[in-house]
Amino acid sequence: MGIFTVSELNQHVKNVLRSEPGLQQVWVRGEISNLTLHRSGHYYFTIKDSKAQISCVCFSSVSRKIKFQPEKSMSILAFGSIDLYTVRGQYQLQILDMRPDGIGELYQAFEQLKNRLEKEGLFEIEHKKPIPKYPSRIGIVTSPTGAAIHDILNVAQRRLPVDLLLAPALVQGERSASSVANAIEMLNNTDVDVIILGRGGGSLEDLWSFNEEIVARAIHDSNVPIVSAVGHETDYTIADFTADLRAPTPSAACEMVIPSSSELEKYIDSLIHRIIQSTDQKIKDHRTDLKYLHSRVQPEKFRDHVLQNYQKLDETASRMEYIISNLLRNKKSFLREYAGRLDAVSPLQTLARGYSITMDTEGNIIHSVNEVTEADDIEIMIHDGIIECSVRNITRTNKR
Repeated sequence: MGIFTVSELNQHVKNVLRSEPGLQQVWVRGEISNLTLHRSGHYYFTIKDSKAQISCVCFSSVSRKIKFQPEKSMSILAFGSIDLYTVRGQYQLQILDMRPDGIGELYQAFEQLKNRLEKEGLFEIEHKKPIPKYPSRIGIVTSPTGAAIHDILNVAQRRLPVDLLLAPALVQGERSASSVANAIEMLNNTDVDVIILGRGGGSLEDLWSFNEEIVARAIHDSNVPIVSAVGHETDYTIADFTADLRAPTPSAACEMVIPSSSELEKYIDSLIHRIIQSTDQKIKDHRTDLKYLHSRVQPEKFRDHVLQNYQKLDETASRMEYIISNLLRNKKSFLREYAGRLDAVSPLQTLARGYSITMDTEGNIIHSVNEVTEADDIEIMIHDGIIECSVRNITRTNKR
C-alpha cells in the first residue's frame, strides 16, 4: 500500500465511503444538537440518540428547499449520504432531505411561520382594516378557471349590483405564492374598495400557497382591506390570520362583502325611522323652548322692561354729564393755577415792571458792555415794543 500522507489517507477513506452504495442513500433518525446556521445558508449540526451521535451538513442548495426550520432538540428523519470531511478527517452525513419525525413537514413549517409572524404582530387586531359596508368595486384574487370564481359570480348575481375586477393568479404549484402576492399588489393600484382572496378546498399541500410568507406580507402591506376565503370552513391558512376578515368559503366571502337588496331595504327603513324619530324629538324640544320663552317674555312685561331701561339710560346719561362737567371745572382750575405760576416767572412780567432786554441786530442778548462798541446798532425790547438805537458812548461801571 505504501506510505500515505494524511491528506491522501483521508481522500482514500472518502472514496471508499462514496463507493459503498449502501451508504449513499440512508435515512437516519435522531435529535438535533449543536445547530449552526452559517451566513452562507449552510446548516451544521449533530444528530444523536441516547448512545451515539453523527455530524451533519446541509448545504444551502438543499436547505432552501426544506419548508420547515430546523431547531435545536427537534427530532428529525435525515436522508443523505455518508461522506468524509477530509480537512479534519471527520466522518459526517451530507443531508439531501430531512423531515420532522412524528409530525408532517408542512404542518411543522405552518406552525413555525405562524408563530414567527404572530410574534412580529402581523395578526394583531389593530392592523385589521374595516370592510366597507357598501362597496362599489370588488377585486378578486383567484384562478380564472377554478370553482371559487364561479361560486363568487353566482352569489354576486343575487346581491346588489357591483363591479367585479378579477386579478388572475395561480393558486397551487411552485410559483403560485408569488403569483398571488403580485395579484394583490396589482389590485392595490386600482380603485377597488375591497379584495376577496380565495380558492376552493383541498389538502394542506393544495392550500400551501396561502401559507407562504410572501403572501402573508402582501396581505399585511395591502392598503385595500382583504377578505380571506381559502378552502372550506375547517381549513385555516396563514392568509386567514393575516387578512382583515376571514370567510369560511368564497361564497360566504361574497355574501359578507356584497349586501343583498333586502338588507339594503332594511337599512334604509331603519334610517327613515331614525330620521322621523329624531325630527319629532327636535320639534318637541323646540316647542317646549318656545313655551318657556313665551312665558318669560310677555308683551306687557317686555314693554315695562324697555321703559325701565330707558329711565336707567337717562339717569346714567345725567350722571355722566355731571361727572364730565365737574372734571372739566377741576381741569380749568388746575390750568389757571399753572398759568399763574408760569406768569410769575415769565420774562414778559419783568418787562411790564419797567425792565428791558438789549439785543444786537441779529437778536442776540447783550450781557456786557464788552460785547458792543461805539456806533453799533442795537435793539431795546420793552413790554410794549422794540426801540432801535445806535451806541454813542460806553461807560463801564465794573472793571474786570
